[in-house]
Amino acid sequence: MRLSLALSGKRPANEVVEVARAAESAGLDELWITEDYFERGAFALAGGVLAATERLVLGLGVVNPWTRHPVLTAMEAATLCELAPGRVVLGLGASNQRWMQQQLGIAFDAPLARLEEAVELVRRAVRGQQVSSTGYWTVDASLAVTPCDPPVVLGVKGPRALALAGRIADGVLLSVLSSPAYVRWAREQIGTDPPRGLASYVAIDAADARDEVRARMRRFVAGFLGVHGDHAITRTAGIDPRTCAAFRQGWLEGAPRSDLVTDEILDTVAVCGDDNDVAAGLARLAEAGLDTAVLHDQNRLPPAVVAAQVVALGRLL
Repeated sequence: MRLSLALSGKRPANEVVEVARAAESAGLDELWITEDYFERGAFALAGGVLAATERLVLGLGVVNPWTRHPVLTAMEAATLCELAPGRVVLGLGASNQRWMQQQLGIAFDAPLARLEEAVELVRRAVRGQQVSSTGYWTVDASLAVTPCDPPVVLGVKGPRALALAGRIADGVLLSVLSSPAYVRWAREQIGTDPPRGLASYVAIDAADARDEVRARMRRFVAGFLGVHGDHAITRTAGIDPRTCAAFRQGWLEGAPRSDLVTDEILDTVAVCGDDNDVAAGLARLAEAGLDTAVLHDQNRLPPAVVAAQVVALGRLL
C-alpha cells in the first residue's frame, strides 16, 4: 500500500504550497488537494503547488459538476496539464445535498447521471474534441488548449456510484472514515480494478502521547460520522443506525457527539495513537485491499512537520 497526503482546505494557501515543497523534498510522489465547501479553491491551490514543485503528481480530490460547468472544469484541468504535463489527476464527485442545495441553492437532482455526463464532457473537452451535447448541459464548443488526457478519479461512496466508477473511471477515491470492511465492500461494488487502483482518505494522527492523540481524533471522527449518517460506510463499520442518527444530529447542530466515539469505533474508522496503533491500523487497510492511503491533513502541524510525519509513517508499513 502506498501513502499519499491530502492537504486541508482549511490551511492558508501559502501554507499549502509550503507543505507541497516540503513533501517533494522529503521524497513523496503524490499529493491531493481537497475542495470542501466553503474553504480554499482547489484549482487555484493546484496552480500554486504545481508551479512551486517539479515532480509531485497532484490530485484534485474532488471537484463537482454543480458549481462549475463541465467545460469550465475541463478548461482549468487542461490549463494545469499545460503547466505540469503528466502531473495532474482530476478527481470528480457528485458533492452532497447539504452543500449544493441547502447552502448554495443549487437543485441537487440526478447527481449520478449528471456526474456520468460531466465525466464524458470533461474528457472530450480536454482531449481537444468538439463538445456537442443537449443533455443536462447544452454545449457546442471546443477548447483552445493543448490536448491532454489526465486520469479521472471518482470520489464516490454508495453502491450505484461505486459501480459507475468501475465502469467509467481511471481510479476510485473513497471517503474519509472508510473502514477495512467498507474497503472490501467497495471493491465488490466497483467490480474491477481501475488502472489507478483504489485509494481512500484516511483519518490519521500519530504521537507518543497516545491518549491525547485519541481524544483529539474523537471530535474529528464524530463530525464526519455526522456527515455520513446512516450509510454503507457506517453500516459496514458496525455502527448502529440509532447511533448514526445521534452523530448526524450533533453535526447538524454544530456539536459533534465525541462522547459516542468508543475505542472500537475509533479503531475501526480511523488510524490514531502511538506507532504500534498506527502500524496496526494501516496494516488492516492494506490487508483489506486498499492500494493508496491518502492521509488526511488535520491542519495542526507546521508544513515541514507534516511532510516528515508522512515519510515516518511510511516506514511503519
